[in-house]
Amino acid sequence: MKALRYLLFPFSIAYGLVVWLRNKCFDWGLFTSHVFSLPLIGIGNLSTGGTGKSVVVDYILHHFQSKYRLATLSRGYGRKTKGFRKAQEGDSALTLGDEPYQFFQKYADVCVAVAEKRVTGVRGLLSESPRLHAIVLDDVFQHRWISPSLSILTTTYQAPYNTDRLLPVGNLREVRSGSQRADIILVTKTPNDASPIQRQQMIASLHLLPNQTAYCCKIAYSKRVTSQNETLPWSVFKKNPFLLVTGIANDAPLIQYFNVENAKFEHLSFPDHFNYSSKAIKRIMETAKKCPILTTEKDFGRLKPLLPHTVSLYYIPIEMAFFSNKEETSFLSQIENILSQKN
Repeated sequence: MKALRYLLFPFSIAYGLVVWLRNKCFDWGLFTSHVFSLPLIGIGNLSTGGTGKSVVVDYILHHFQSKYRLATLSRGYGRKTKGFRKAQEGDSALTLGDEPYQFFQKYADVCVAVAEKRVTGVRGLLSESPRLHAIVLDDVFQHRWISPSLSILTTTYQAPYNTDRLLPVGNLREVRSGSQRADIILVTKTPNDASPIQRQQMIASLHLLPNQTAYCCKIAYSKRVTSQNETLPWSVFKKNPFLLVTGIANDAPLIQYFNVENAKFEHLSFPDHFNYSSKAIKRIMETAKKCPILTTEKDFGRLKPLLPHTVSLYYIPIEMAFFSNKEETSFLSQIENILSQKN
């Protein structure tokens, strides 16, 4: 399949020219990026997904939501609604999208909103919540109609953007030089056993500009699994067989973790942002039989309303982690410097 994609190289060249010209229109001032007085932290990537953008959003909300009045804005992939929408009681993954709904359920003090057009979304938030300190923008790197105060680019250790190619040959939705717009580059999903030299080599391969900083970070899985009614130690849960259900862009790290942990499980994989149909739910139920079902925190919000109450449905939380306290402190300081700019 990978070899066949090279047959599409002429389409990749055409796509690249269109993307390059669009970006140049912004660089030359033919298109205008909107600047807001409120601090905006933009998180995005160059590829089609699976680089851990929303985990970074979650990390920032977790560390700063008690000190600052924060909002998060994204498109809301998979939602059935259109336009600007501020999360409120009664909303679900179908009205907000799975990740915004996850943030809405998790952070009571954070204002969550969705909008296809980010400029419209920011204006809507400022109108309805004028006392905000800052807005965290999820998946905003290609939305150049808006200019973040700080841009964070995510790319995976396994498939960094500097080794990838443009669609449809590769998975990049933008030319590699787009990385120059980032203030911070996070190399996500770095293996736990990656040595300091290997991490340094990875960062060196990105050829950072003088104004850029980069960090290698990893996935940290919780030692507990959670359902609507209870929380269990992972060490206890994994002793019995379970069904793993995922609807994310890249579930390979999760599967690898479970294998290392010697967990006994079957796996049903669905596309990213999957809207679970009645057919899919039937398949899940038939596969699970009487086993508990474990899923991601993102999928939990979609699956919970669709499965019978008698089904034991759990999720395992994940978070971003750094390899040293020094690196984490440095990253948090860069975020703090932006958040504290509120007039």
